[in-house]
Amino acid sequence: MEKTSERTPENTPGSTPGPRAGRKEWTALGVLMLPLLLVSMDVSVLYFAIPYISQDLEPSATQQLWILDMYGFVLAGLLIVMGALGDRIGRRALVLAGAAVFGVASVAAAYAHSAEVLIGVRALLGLGGAALMPSTLALIRSLFHDAKQRAKAVTLWTGVMTTGVSLGPVVSGLLLEHFWWGSVFLINLPAMVLLLALVPFLVPETATGARDRFDVLSAVLSLGTLLPVIYGIKEWARHGYEPLPALCVIAGLALGVVFVRRQKRLAHPMVDLGLLGRRAFGGPVLANLLAMFATVGMAVFFTQYLQSVLGQSPLTAALWSLVPAAGVALMAPTAAVLAQRTDRAYVMGGGFLVAACGFLWLAQLRTDSPLWVALTGGAVYAGGLVAAMTLANELALGAAPPERAGSAAAVLESGQELGGALGMAILGSVGAAVYSRDMADAVPAGTPHADAVRETLGGAAAVAAELPTAAADAVLTAAREAFTHGLGIAAVGAAVVMAGAGALSVGFLRGAGGTTAPPSVPAAPESGGATPAPHLPAAGEPGRAPSVPY
Repeated sequence: MEKTSERTPENTPGSTPGPRAGRKEWTALGVLMLPLLLVSMDVSVLYFAIPYISQDLEPSATQQLWILDMYGFVLAGLLIVMGALGDRIGRRALVLAGAAVFGVASVAAAYAHSAEVLIGVRALLGLGGAALMPSTLALIRSLFHDAKQRAKAVTLWTGVMTTGVSLGPVVSGLLLEHFWWGSVFLINLPAMVLLLALVPFLVPETATGARDRFDVLSAVLSLGTLLPVIYGIKEWARHGYEPLPALCVIAGLALGVVFVRRQKRLAHPMVDLGLLGRRAFGGPVLANLLAMFATVGMAVFFTQYLQSVLGQSPLTAALWSLVPAAGVALMAPTAAVLAQRTDRAYVMGGGFLVAACGFLWLAQLRTDSPLWVALTGGAVYAGGLVAAMTLANELALGAAPPERAGSAAAVLESGQELGGALGMAILGSVGAAVYSRDMADAVPAGTPHADAVRETLGGAAAVAAELPTAAADAVLTAAREAFTHGLGIAAVGAAVVMAGAGALSVGFLRGAGGTTAPPSVPAAPESGGATPAPHLPAAGEPGRAPSVPY
C-alpha cells in the first residue's frame, strides 16, 4: 500500500505566499456553486411534491418511499467511488459528465409516466449528484492556492450546501402553487447547461495520470458497505428495530471489513487508510460526522414542532425554517476571522459549544413557547455547527495530497451522510421513546385507535380529527406536550454530543493545522502531488430526512 507521509499543512506559519485567485477563479467558483445548490436541494425538493406525484402516478406505499429515498441512497453510496474516479480521470471531466447526467435525468423525471420510471430516474439523479459533489469540493484546491482565499471559498461552499437542503421545500412549495410537479425537476436544467458551457473555459483539469488504476472490486465493495448500512439505519429510524434492517447493517459492516482489507493490499487504494489515520484528516471526519448527527437528528423535531405543535402550514414552516440561516451568515465568517488569529482547533471547539448552547435553548421549548424562541435556538445551533464544519473541512482537505483531494472530499461527505442517518435513528428513537412513555398514561380510556395515538404525534392528530371536540382537544394537548418533552430530551442528547465534539476538536486537533492566516505554499502542479490540499464541508443530508437540516 502506498504510505502517506506526514505533511506540513500549507497554511502553517512561515510559508511562502501562494498565487492569488483573480476574477476568473471566483467566476468559476460561482458557476460551480449553482449546480451544487440544486444537487443539495434535490434531497428535499419532493417533500411538497409527493402528494401531487401520488395523484398522478398512483405509486404504492413502498414505491412512494423509494421515490423519496432513491436519490439519497445512490448519492451516498457512490460518493467514495466518484471521488476516486475524479482523482484518476480528472475532476473537471467528472463534473461535466455529472452535469450532463443530472440534466438529462431531470428532464426524464419531470415527464416520468410511471412510478417505476421515476424511481429509476431518481437513481440517475443520485449518480449525477455523486459525480458533482466531491468534484466541486476538490476543485477548490485547483482554483485557490492562497490560504485566505481558499478559506473564503470553503465557507461559501458550505453555506451553499446547507442553504440548498433548506431551500428545497420552499422552492418546491412555491413552484407547485403555479406549475405541475415536474417543474421541481426542470429548474435544474438551466444551471446544468450553464455548467457545461462555461466550465471548460474557467476550470483547469486536474487529472493525476493513469498510474492510479481504478479498482472495480473496491467500487463494488464500497457500494456494498454504504448502501446496506445507511438503508438499515434509516429503516430503524422509521420503523424501529426489525430483523431485515439489522441484517442489512451487519452485512454492510462485514463487507466494510473486506473493503478495508483490500485497501491495505492495493498500491493505489480507493481510500487511503494512512491518510484517514492522521489526526489532521481523521479528526475532522469524525467531527463532521458528529455535527451531522446532531443537525439532521434535531431537524426531524424542529420542523414537526413548527407544523404539528405551533400549527403552521408546511410551506409557512419551511419559510420560517430559513431564518436560522442568519446564524450561519454571522458565525461562519466570524469563525474564519478568528481562525486567522488562533489555532483552528479552539475555534472549532467554540463552534461546537455554541451549537450545544443552541440545543440546550431548544430543550426549554414548551407547547406555548413563542415562535422566536424556536427560531433563536435554531439560528444558534446552525451557526455554531456550520462554523465548526467549515474549519474542519478546510483542515482535512489541507491534509490530503492534491492528487487525492477528490477521494478525501468523498470520505468527508460519506461520513456526514452516515452521521445524518445515525442522528435520525438515535435521536429520533430517543424522542419517540419519551413520547410513548408520556402518552401511555395520558390517553383517555376508551380512545379509539389508542395505539396510533401513543405511537406518533401525526397518529394522534389523525385520530383526533375523528373525535368529538372535547376528546380531540384532550388527545392533541397531551400529544403535543409529549412530543415537546421528547424534543427537549433529544436536544439535551444533541448538546452532550456537541460538547463531546468540542472536546475532541481541542484535545485531538490542537496544533494539527495552525491558523489559517499565514499564506500558503505555492501549489504544486496537480500531477505532482507534492503539496497538501485544503478541504471542504458538506451540510446537507443526502439521504431522506423528513425535515430540513440547517
